[in-house]
Amino acid sequence: MTLTMSLKRWKTPKPNQMPALLHLQRSPTKLQFLQGKYTLLIPLIEELFQGKWEVDEMKETKLPGDKGLVLMSRAKHHAISAKLNKPFLFDTKPLIVQYEVNFQNGIECGGAYVKLLSKTSELNLDQFHDKTPYTIMFGPDKCGEDYKLHFIFRHKNPKTGVYEEKHAKRPDADLKSYFTDKKTHLYTLILNPDNSFEILVDQSVVNSGNLLNDMTPPVNPSREIEDPEDQKPEDWDERPKIPDPDAVKPDDWDEDAPAKIPDEEATKPEGWLDEEPEYVPDPDAEKPEDWDEDMDGEWEAPQIANPNCESAPGCGVWQRPMIDNPNYKGKWKPPMIDNPNYQGIWKPRKIPNPDFFEDLEPFKMTPFSAIGLELWSMTSDIFFDNFIICGDRRVVDDWASDGWGLKKAADGAAEPGVVGQMIEAAEERPWLWVVYILTVALPVFLVILFCCSGKKQPSPAEYKKTDAPQPDVKEEEEEKEEEKDKGDEDEGEERLEEKQKSDAEEDDGTVSQEEEEKKPKVEEDEILNRSPRNRKPRRE
Repeated sequence: MTLTMSLKRWKTPKPNQMPALLHLQRSPTKLQFLQGKYTLLIPLIEELFQGKWEVDEMKETKLPGDKGLVLMSRAKHHAISAKLNKPFLFDTKPLIVQYEVNFQNGIECGGAYVKLLSKTSELNLDQFHDKTPYTIMFGPDKCGEDYKLHFIFRHKNPKTGVYEEKHAKRPDADLKSYFTDKKTHLYTLILNPDNSFEILVDQSVVNSGNLLNDMTPPVNPSREIEDPEDQKPEDWDERPKIPDPDAVKPDDWDEDAPAKIPDEEATKPEGWLDEEPEYVPDPDAEKPEDWDEDMDGEWEAPQIANPNCESAPGCGVWQRPMIDNPNYKGKWKPPMIDNPNYQGIWKPRKIPNPDFFEDLEPFKMTPFSAIGLELWSMTSDIFFDNFIICGDRRVVDDWASDGWGLKKAADGAAEPGVVGQMIEAAEERPWLWVVYILTVALPVFLVILFCCSGKKQPSPAEYKKTDAPQPDVKEEEEEKEEEKDKGDEDEGEERLEEKQKSDAEEDDGTVSQEEEEKKPKVEEDEILNRSPRNRKPRRE
């Protein structure tokens, strides 16, 4: 089976960017790669494994007409690959690999990683399989509750020429939602010529490090190794503590004393039924009809607890309970002391590592000339889209905006609001309704109850209905009026003082003869205002 795909419409980058872009969509006969301003046509390999591939839309697409590569089969091996029109050489530019994955049915066990296939004379995409040499393997993988985001590169030993896989450290971020939320996620790997790397999901960094320091096993071996021919001397003493050779067992040490002894002070409880057995045959039990005594032996009714013992403290032969023996000491052992001959834990001596090498530029990996998906999955309908291999971060980000960005925006527009999400969650987990009631409805009810339970002040008319003594409301009202009048007088005095100050400032500090004449009258008025005679008479 030959897949037929074409390149999505894309603005041609500048020639100096030279990105290699791969986008999978349906087309009559071909897969297109965009390299600079030139477009080359490259055929896909035919299906090698039993798993089936199709180019189709997502089952619940928000962008009609947007198609991608879909892994259709479950519990089968899948392989598909495409040749790049130009090998990628690790020189002075970064390597950026990016693509989209959507686990439409979630995933039980399987991967969605890509392999960048090494450029070799033996590379034959018609024979692409799990042993085909690759330079980098990158992408999500999951089985059980183990969620992974692989970044593996094959490093060539410069002394032996043997390749060894180097695995990046595991991300600290929680990856579970990327496998379970059934959304399209964007996976990005960035390798820089300074040996640093970044792994991003949805344009957020989830892992980063350095090829020299954060790979397992390390790129460079240690300078020294343990001598495989070195052997520990026979008289080497590794014991930090030894039994005291001068210690002597005390004469009164009884090694034969038991750890437990009967409690001599215990007495048999009153009402103990010595003659009654603790268990008796079940009187209601009947021998099964198919019981064969020749084959099964003599039938016996099953034992049940003796009902006569339920009201008694116990049945059967009474025995004294066992207690700890105060004279028990156990087997005597000499105390431990520091070993005067202690030499420490023996280790073989170090020798120069004959296989030592130092590669300070692991970024310069084996060039690759093809990309492939070689996967096994227990879940079908894994959707891939918008592959890009490039050396320019800006181009990659623009590519993501035109692809994954549109999907993200469409998914966001289709998502329900907060209330809708809460209802959907409660439909899946009904116990959440109880949480909603306790956290929302109960506080609202308490607030309403508090507001409606305020005590109403009785009116004066209600006082007439009872002979009980009532507070002197009239006297309190008169005191409040006096306080109000006093406040008005104080406010008038303050305004008068402010007016005097403003008049003085207008005349530049000089006081005219008229003001001198008016001043005594103002002071006289002020004194009269303060006089108790001019205050409002108190109501009786």
